[in-house]
Amino acid sequence: MTKTRLYLYDTTLRDGQQTQGVQFSTAEKIQIARALDALGVDHIEGGWPGANPTDSEFFAQDLGTRATMTAFGMTKRVGRSAGNDDVLAAVLDAGTAAVCLVGKTHEFHVTTALGVTLEENLTAIAESFQHITAKTREALFDAEHFFDGYRANPKYALSCLRAALDAGARWIVLCDTNGGTLPADVGRITGEVIAAGIPGDRLGIHCHDDTGNAVACSLAAVDAGARQIQGTLNGLGERCGNANLVSLIPTLLLKDPYASRFETGVTLQALAGILRTSRMLDDILNRVPSRGAAYVGASAFAHKAGLHASAILKDPTTYEHIPPETVGNARIIPMSNQAGQSNLRARLAAAGIAVEAKDPRLGGILDDIKLREDQGYAYDGAQASFELLARRALGLCPQFFEVKRYRVTVERRKNKRNQTVTLSEAVVVVKVGDKKMLSVSESMDASGTDRGPVNALWKALAKDLGPYQAYIDDMHLVDFKVRITQGGTEAVTRVIIDSEDSAGKRWSTVGVSPNIVDASFEALLDAITWKLIRDGAS
Repeated sequence: MTKTRLYLYDTTLRDGQQTQGVQFSTAEKIQIARALDALGVDHIEGGWPGANPTDSEFFAQDLGTRATMTAFGMTKRVGRSAGNDDVLAAVLDAGTAAVCLVGKTHEFHVTTALGVTLEENLTAIAESFQHITAKTREALFDAEHFFDGYRANPKYALSCLRAALDAGARWIVLCDTNGGTLPADVGRITGEVIAAGIPGDRLGIHCHDDTGNAVACSLAAVDAGARQIQGTLNGLGERCGNANLVSLIPTLLLKDPYASRFETGVTLQALAGILRTSRMLDDILNRVPSRGAAYVGASAFAHKAGLHASAILKDPTTYEHIPPETVGNARIIPMSNQAGQSNLRARLAAAGIAVEAKDPRLGGILDDIKLREDQGYAYDGAQASFELLARRALGLCPQFFEVKRYRVTVERRKNKRNQTVTLSEAVVVVKVGDKKMLSVSESMDASGTDRGPVNALWKALAKDLGPYQAYIDDMHLVDFKVRITQGGTEAVTRVIIDSEDSAGKRWSTVGVSPNIVDASFEALLDAITWKLIRDGAS
């Protein structure tokens, strides 16, 4: 059976950049574009040329991508010709093989937002696309507010689509700009558009996630006959975001009826790298990845309940809808006070620790976990610390170094400009073999900002570990979570630290103490020890 081609259009660098708090540098846009090209999307929308220096600089680069680079702009303004519209000229001057123009299709926006007549808007659409196609560019029409416009005046909304199509537009993209249309309506209206004469193989869908349905709406449009899907990595986008391609792409490749009916430019081999692509974007944005993200979240294949873990050991399909490795993810059997020996044996096996099923130490490990969780520890979110706890109980945790003492000071003072500043400093003394080493570090960054006592501790610890230094040089901390587990004068602080290395491996460790710095230090020590064990330090 011949599969139908679906085309993937990424707008992370344009619509995604409209996310509150997001602003990509040129270098970051290049990095994202290369990752998207490696993934296999068909179009990469790079931004709006002339709108800002970063977008203009990005389009000046020759990236040599397989994907079609696309510049974004708007249809010409009423009152001037397409050839004399400076905004349209800037889009064409970007030199991209494809151009996407947004235009109004909702009569309310035409008369109220633009302040022109309905006929003038139709003329602007037609003349803009005649001009674009005369320059031999692939042309796309983003039909803004289409679904709202169609409900208000279907005849006029369709006439806007025909104006672009008749003028040579390759793709007509139905945009749910306000993000309020539900999947059933998206599917019904898309089908009616096709029935009205707009070919499905020329039709795309662009959904926003204001009701949490952008992915479902996109699939509904495909079910109705649309053949291009627009979206962003990790669902970035204005307000609540756009359709998340990190969720859509695995669904299209792995789930029927899509996997059996359609093909995309993404291969199964490339799909295995989608988690890393998602994490790359989070790193650029300095965001903590969503643990509950579909397919790529750290908890997407986590099985906490003992009943689930027992079934998973017999057949993973009992509680997993796909093999996690197909999207670059991994199965996790968390440890917690809800765990049974099935969880424990599975987790130890995953860590490469072989233990006999009737080993009496297993019961002791479970008892220790439950006791420590009663004290404030949380091992379901700190798998590396759990592994170290088990290794210590089994006599399999080498002591690479010994911390003899540490000290942290925080000083608050006036600087030369009479500004109040703080400075954190840490001193750590470790013993490796028979050699003691003292490290001192401040938490001040290059901008002169104090990053706090935990940062100072980490920098001091990671400064000099003698023969183990090479193992931790590529390690960095990516998240720090604090929870007070008891109130009053006997408050206990739990700290969970997420660490990552250059290979993209991420692990979590936990520390508990009445003192937040001491709890942090415990989690830091576990993070380093786990890394040394995993990388084979001796």
